[in-house]
Amino acid sequence: MIQGHCHCGAVSFEITETPQWLTRCNCSICRRLGALWAHLDIDKVEIIRRGAGTRAYSYGDKGLAFHSCQTCGCTTHWENLKPEEYSHMAVNFTMCDPDVVASFRVRNFDGADSWAYLD
Repeated sequence: MIQGHCHCGAVSFEITETPQWLTRCNCSICRRLGALWAHLDIDKVEIIRRGAGTRAYSYGDKGLAFHSCQTCGCTTHWENLKPEEYSHMAVNFTMCDPDVVASFRVRNFDGADSWAYLD
């Protein structure tokens, strides 16, 4: 099991599936967030919220909602708002221990233009 949490610890995640790689995306929001996404089946992720929980942000086609801790502001994950079409979500591995992050390959994804991996 891999775990991660926001700065204050109010929002955390546990995953039971090991991702093949982490994704760094250059789309308009991901590049601003500085996230490293692990895309996983929804049923392999548990999000734990304490206190005020998360604030969701969605834009564009409203297919995803980015969740940030309401206390410290860290973006912890994105939720798939169309699970009947796509059974995945993503957690932000920058919330994990640096040693955990270092053990994964990072792939760059061109979400700003070609919608393809750049490697």
